[in-house]
Amino acid sequence: KKVSTNLNFDDREKETEKFWDDNHIFEKSMENRKEGPTYTFYDGPPTANGKPHIGHVLTRVIKDMIPRYRTMKGYMVPRKAGWDTHGLPVELEVEKLLGLNGKEQIEEYGMEPFIKKCKESVWKYKGMWEDFSGTVGFWADMENPYVTYDDNFIESEWWALKTIWDKKLLYKGFKIVPYCPCGTPLSSQEVAQGYKAVKERSAIVRFKVVGEDAYFLAWTTTPWTLPSNVALCVNPNDTYCKVKAADGYTYYMAEALLDTVLGKLATEDEKAYEVLETMKGADLEYKEYEPLYECAKAIADKQRKKGFFVTCDTYVTMSDGTGIVHIAPAFGEDDANVGRNYDLPFVQLVNDKGELTEDTPYAGLFVKDADPKVLVDLDKRGQLFDAPKFEHDYPHCWRCDTPLIYYARESWFIKMTEVKDKLVANNNTVNWIPKSIGEGRFGNWLENVQDWGISRNRYWGTPLNIWECCDCGCQESIGSRAELAERSGNPDNAKVELHRPYIDEVTFKCKECGGTMKRVPEVIDCWFDSGAMPFAQHHYPFENKDLFEKQFPADFISEAVDQTRGWF
Repeated sequence: KKVSTNLNFDDREKETEKFWDDNHIFEKSMENRKEGPTYTFYDGPPTANGKPHIGHVLTRVIKDMIPRYRTMKGYMVPRKAGWDTHGLPVELEVEKLLGLNGKEQIEEYGMEPFIKKCKESVWKYKGMWEDFSGTVGFWADMENPYVTYDDNFIESEWWALKTIWDKKLLYKGFKIVPYCPCGTPLSSQEVAQGYKAVKERSAIVRFKVVGEDAYFLAWTTTPWTLPSNVALCVNPNDTYCKVKAADGYTYYMAEALLDTVLGKLATEDEKAYEVLETMKGADLEYKEYEPLYECAKAIADKQRKKGFFVTCDTYVTMSDGTGIVHIAPAFGEDDANVGRNYDLPFVQLVNDKGELTEDTPYAGLFVKDADPKVLVDLDKRGQLFDAPKFEHDYPHCWRCDTPLIYYARESWFIKMTEVKDKLVANNNTVNWIPKSIGEGRFGNWLENVQDWGISRNRYWGTPLNIWECCDCGCQESIGSRAELAERSGNPDNAKVELHRPYIDEVTFKCKECGGTMKRVPEVIDCWFDSGAMPFAQHHYPFENKDLFEKQFPADFISEAVDQTRGWF
């Protein structure tokens, strides 16, 4: 038959799509291969409340091409579609819809109606996704998808989390987050929206060395964090000097920055400083100094933890400052890491409104307003060497324009560092295309893996399945709806919806002291939802055990490169 040269390819594609739909060709291809060997494909779930875009075309084409080829080779290729339905983007969409701004207004509106709106919102663009998938010829079972907000899916996640808990790999700690005093931690994407150039004063502070008539000269760009100081930090590999300065003081600081910091002390008759001694930063480790503020010392004493000494870390650079930085583990990721490494006291003298607490001399002042007060105070005490001005880009809240603070908040972590060797070994069995992604980008990330901060202080998400005693602090993980009903003594709790606020109402008696156990308020990172899909889509281990084992692990996954640090 002669092929017409006037064919409209768009029309031909639509005719083919209609033929496939009318004759159930996808379903027939699955039915015809049901006795064949299984070739498992996992589809990373998109969020149905976000529109598909041009970038999804390529990924959907590749996701379709390999399963289609394997089907033609006689394999049975399950292709269950899925929807990622939890998380902050959904909440933000609903906030915008309702004219709300922040957690306080959400709670005034009511958590239950807000959650119902979130559940409706996630399906906003479902039809658009289905039409889009059909248009590009992507075959998947859209009629029976897995949905991450479904109670069966969540129950499987609870089983996994309890397993992790039983292995002592789930723990409560602190996580440094970009935080707006309006009450909301921000994601990295949100932080990127609000940078502004600002001029501020830093502080070079004299810390008195214990047992010597000498001072460490330490630098900070955030004077408001100084009341929470518990340590100093040097680079163990760099050279430091003890010098007699022209201002009459004896200082310890980095050799590379002596002229930059002390040079201005020179006169026609006198050099700026005289070097008395040189040493490596490592030689200063554990050298003690007198606490800058009594309020920090009082808290450290209560915690029975040692502080107020020199620590070492290679993050300290010689590009600016004095080569010695002040450490407040509650207010910065580097500080927090040093705090963990040296088991330092945890002192957080700023409340969740961004105000200095009553324990400090600056009670009620917003952190940025406290900066000049701290500088004046230290100057009066003879402990301020200098307060140089500097200009830098500083993040502000994209909602309310308030300067953000990097703030330690209680968070729940999965101890990924404990299983790093298994992660690396498993990754080495994967046939990555291209190999450079598996060996480089993803492999390097695994080699440097950090504990996963899994909890979120939000509303619309999988509730963290930890109950805590109000009296003795005892904690317990619940791994199923049946266990929840048994522990609470109420059979109806086997049917409760596994979302806030419904799950928050379930309490039971503490096994240790008889007090009341309540669920912790956090929900989990929605990336855990996505990552749980291999087993949670089957409601494993509560049912479909054989089916899961037949379809695990995947034979084929194809995603955009950003998913190497997301879904993967």
